[in-house]
Amino acid sequence: MAHFYLSDDASAAVEGGTIDVTGSEARHAITVGRLTAGERMRVGDGKGLIAHGVVSAVGSDRFELRVESTQFDDEPRPRLWLAQALAKGARDELAIQAATELGVDGVIPWAASRSIVKWDRAKVPKHEKRWGSILREASKQSVRSRIPALKPLASTAQLAALGGENQILVLEPTAAEPLRSFAADGRDILVVVGPEGGIAPAELARLADAGAVTVSLGSTILRASTAGPAAIAMLNTVLGRW
Repeated sequence: MAHFYLSDDASAAVEGGTIDVTGSEARHAITVGRLTAGERMRVGDGKGLIAHGVVSAVGSDRFELRVESTQFDDEPRPRLWLAQALAKGARDELAIQAATELGVDGVIPWAASRSIVKWDRAKVPKHEKRWGSILREASKQSVRSRIPALKPLASTAQLAALGGENQILVLEPTAAEPLRSFAADGRDILVVVGPEGGIAPAELARLADAGAVTVSLGSTILRASTAGPAAIAMLNTVLGRW
């Protein structure tokens, strides 16, 4: 059971039926994965369903899976969101990749005032497409039944506007409250991670006005690439998801 691929066709999978996988997923499986008939495989729709079965046919750009069983994972509640500030050296991309493997349910790219990296307005769709691809590939690698949602690039004001529907936790090394003591109230949880230079005081104040709470992970200072994933891992334990 070494392979896991994604296909919209998987959403209609039933035991005893077949899934026809085409496009880039099929080409990767055939040319890179050296897929052959008779192999056992999992195919998911990225929306909660995974079909287990045996490859019954392989073509030049498609393969067919005979479904033996299916599983469906409900969306967890509360959901865990990561607002990741844009960061240099692809540290923001490393952060969302690891957070996906660790179970984050959604990601928001954040244009923080101290972010060295800036997304040119004309290229925002290109950057968001790349982030979406990272979330998809990390979901496949970790065999996740759901691909994390990706929201558009957000400003600090837009993050603050999410305070009513979300518990906002701002990671801040100097915070008095440790993340491990966090108590969920049933709302979705939004973890905010700043850029290399930290979160500006004005941004901290704006988020606090929206009900955000600053929390720390410990006595060490983590990089932008590791703080978010570390928080997601800790929250999985706090919420009993692990």
